[in-house]
Amino acid sequence: MAGIDDHAPPPFFKRGPAPLALLTFYLAVSLALFVVDLRMKSLDLMRQSVALVVDPVQRAAQTPGSLVDHGLAYAQGLQAMREENTQLKQAQLLTAPNLQRLEHLEAENERLRRLLAVKEREKARGQVAQIMYTSRDPFSRRIVIDKGQQAGIVAGQPAIDEAGVVGQVTRVFPFSAEITLITDKDQAVPVQVARSGQRSVVFGLGNGQLELRYIPANADVQVGDLLVTSGLDGIFLPGFPVARVSKVERDNAFAFARITAAPLAGVENFAEVMILAPRQPLPPPPPETAAPRDHADNAGHAARGKRSRGR
Repeated sequence: MAGIDDHAPPPFFKRGPAPLALLTFYLAVSLALFVVDLRMKSLDLMRQSVALVVDPVQRAAQTPGSLVDHGLAYAQGLQAMREENTQLKQAQLLTAPNLQRLEHLEAENERLRRLLAVKEREKARGQVAQIMYTSRDPFSRRIVIDKGQQAGIVAGQPAIDEAGVVGQVTRVFPFSAEITLITDKDQAVPVQVARSGQRSVVFGLGNGQLELRYIPANADVQVGDLLVTSGLDGIFLPGFPVARVSKVERDNAFAFARITAAPLAGVENFAEVMILAPRQPLPPPPPETAAPRDHADNAGHAARGKRSRGR
């Protein structure tokens, strides 16, 4: 019997540790690795190696979904482009008569000016520049563009966008230039109310708004009035939109009204501006007449001369 037991076949299933004991062991090892990695960051290299190996597999698995997303985005973009193209064509057709009339009126205006020997209006010319960054000073409103002396930019040139006046070039460098926005506290632009022709000066408040100063309290200025450049400073050409009146406060205790306006140009938004060429110099102003005090002094001297001759 003993010989038969010695040659018995081995059992098919060997009993090992209990499953609960294995689960407890693996949980303890996992918690230990978690704590060690959290404290000492010892598994970063292993994690990076695993990520390096798994990344191509993840990309391959995401490829079908990415292709579907790109296809849908392309189809949607193509449809949106078609709709935008249709809208632009309709807008072009709607504005074509007005544009044709404006071209005809401008040609007629130039012809009448030549007949009346009136100086023709100066044409607006300029070059487009890209905004690189804004000023680091939070209390100033300035931007820096990518064109400077190498592009013929000089200090004093006005800057505009498709909506209106943006600012004025204040400093020029070899390959860049600084523009002070019209909303800066140190910037002022002569303007006039397009509806009534009232002339004044608009000043920046430093907070994105403008203030129209030196307007009498009884002046005809209303909310919604358009302010355009008057051209009296010899820098800005007349007729460029600057701002729209947003608030009017009148107080009989003050001689001037407090008028706030919102700029029309994207002074804080867009990435491109147009730098207009310098204007032709204006003729010098006529010499000033003698002050009233000088006339009074001359009259006093004449009266004293007559009295002395009478004596």
